[in-house]
Amino acid sequence: MCDTILSCARDHLLPLARDHLLPILREAVDMIRGVPKEIAEMKDELESIEEFINKADRMVDDAEDDKTSHQIKARIKQLIEASFHIEDIIDEYMICEEQPTGCTAGANLVKTMILRLEIAYKIQNIKSQISEMKDASSEKDHGFQFQIQSYSEHGSSSSAANSNAALLQNLRRAPFYMDEADVVGFEVPRDILIDLLLEGRPELTVVSVVGMGGQGKTTLAKKVFDNKKIVKHFHCHVWITVSQSYDIEGLLRELLREIYKQQGVNPPQSIHQMNRESLVDEVRNYLQEKRYVVVFDDVWNLNFWDDIEFAMIDNKNGSKILITTRKMNVVNACKRSSFVEVHELKGLTEEQSLELFNKKAFRDLNGRCPENLVEISSKIVEKCNGLPLAIVVTGGLLSFQDRNTFTWYKFSENLNSELKEDSKIKRILGLSYHDLPYNLKSCLLYFGLYPEDCVVPSKILIWRWVAEGFLKEERGKTLEEVAEGYLTELIRRSLVQVVSIRNERVKSCRVHDMVHAMILEKCEDLCFCKYIGKNEQSSLIGMVRRLSIESGADNIMKSIENSHVRSLLVLSPKTLPESFARRIPTKYKRLKVLALEYAGLLEVPKDLGSLSHLKYFRFRDTHPETRRYTLPKSICMLESLETLDLTGTTFYAMPKEICKLKKLRHFLGLSMSLIQLKDGIA
Repeated sequence: MCDTILSCARDHLLPLARDHLLPILREAVDMIRGVPKEIAEMKDELESIEEFINKADRMVDDAEDDKTSHQIKARIKQLIEASFHIEDIIDEYMICEEQPTGCTAGANLVKTMILRLEIAYKIQNIKSQISEMKDASSEKDHGFQFQIQSYSEHGSSSSAANSNAALLQNLRRAPFYMDEADVVGFEVPRDILIDLLLEGRPELTVVSVVGMGGQGKTTLAKKVFDNKKIVKHFHCHVWITVSQSYDIEGLLRELLREIYKQQGVNPPQSIHQMNRESLVDEVRNYLQEKRYVVVFDDVWNLNFWDDIEFAMIDNKNGSKILITTRKMNVVNACKRSSFVEVHELKGLTEEQSLELFNKKAFRDLNGRCPENLVEISSKIVEKCNGLPLAIVVTGGLLSFQDRNTFTWYKFSENLNSELKEDSKIKRILGLSYHDLPYNLKSCLLYFGLYPEDCVVPSKILIWRWVAEGFLKEERGKTLEEVAEGYLTELIRRSLVQVVSIRNERVKSCRVHDMVHAMILEKCEDLCFCKYIGKNEQSSLIGMVRRLSIESGADNIMKSIENSHVRSLLVLSPKTLPESFARRIPTKYKRLKVLALEYAGLLEVPKDLGSLSHLKYFRFRDTHPETRRYTLPKSICMLESLETLDLTGTTFYAMPKEICKLKKLRHFLGLSMSLIQLKDGIA
């Protein structure tokens, strides 16, 4: 009987296994072996998609009509979701590869192989999805890919781009036709700049005005340029608008034309044939022995001074260069070879803001606010936060509204959306945003996780940027030092404002309300993050990467559970439901950043160790003086954890398992009991 069974198995089952099972096993083995190469290809694909999204996002801002804008946004969201899937796969692979292997870890080896196979199948799936998207793109949008490529290589030549350029040019020229009575709040900085131009050292000096978009740099510079003292003091004074893209030979020709114009003669015909060297010589020859002032307005490029410096001859007679820019780095570049004076333009005071607003909103009443609108006007102006452009736009919008308190209060409630829709505000701030490198864009958008006017400690911001992976490694620097450089760059570009400084380093910072409104819009378009305020009723639609919440209602908590969320910030709701806290390890498995601020929880989530991707964990209590917590032993399973912040919370003795956190870089606590560890921590 046994012989019969064995014979049957040999004759039927073995051929079946050889013909059907072995090919499947071979395919599985090949897929497992091919995972590292596939991951490398996925990283390349991810970079291509991110570059595409970056270019398409700029096209959204330049789109002439809503239909085109919506079409591009829809494509962007498809690609963003694909990029999220790729990021998830890469992270899973990195975690998988960090599992211990070898003779003592046979079970882990088998588990790693199984995980690799799962990853291999996910890679095949996402590659199929991307391929389908590309095919659909070719059929539906008639070469949308080509449009993006053409835009990036040659710049947009569409009527939308021309419209944008026209609007920005009008904004740039507005100070040249502005009534003296319409200018408010520049008396002090005007006098400071006039003194800097008239007094000081005899050597050629660069005087710079630095401030964010819409702060009135051009308006201020024009007031100084036209001042009678300045006109009388200098033999020659020229105004040149530079902007983001410029041709140095074109600027030199424009400079020469202005010089000839002041002489009352026509420029020579040969000016069009002159090369850069000839143009520089011509400018120097004319400026020889003259005391001159040249204004270069709206400078963006760090190399600008290198381009123009040799034309600006130093006669040692008090000549000056006045530069307006949003970027402090432009000014710093001038310091390499010239004397530099810096004036950082601040926002208007409350009184100045109200005066400017009244002039715009009540022009027909000679700037006098009606009694019934005094209180609401002050509230509206307060929301503009001293930014002249925002005040002018808001006053202009309200100048056409009925002058009753109900209408104005309604407007005040929707002010951020009104300003967000205004093309002037959007395009002025959009220039600064699109000028950022990709990594810095992510760092700026991270402020969308915080409520308006929120002051953010810079250390916390930096540690979270590190955990998010926003940074590019730089030789000889820690990631924290790189992140600090990113923050400094955003400050120099006038996109982030310094709130406090300690030991000559930024202690805390924030973003202007108008910048915050732009950030929120970008965050929504790019699925970057979602902020849910105290009184908001909201749910997550589609894939969202980062989430911050202030609402503590349990029904809201259930509606926002999303397995693709990478960062979860609970910003002091006081009454975070314990049921939600317990669900975090199961519903948010891909978390890299988890911050529970003043959440009013009775305990730290026990299953914290299942968050294998977690790099940053912050836990802060509402009543540290009356409540003590225990850190769960599962903390030892967080092998990726880099920052453990328990400040402001009282803990019992730390579990000895904490020594297993080999990647821990920052461990902070206010009141805790530490145990003696043989090998220390991390």
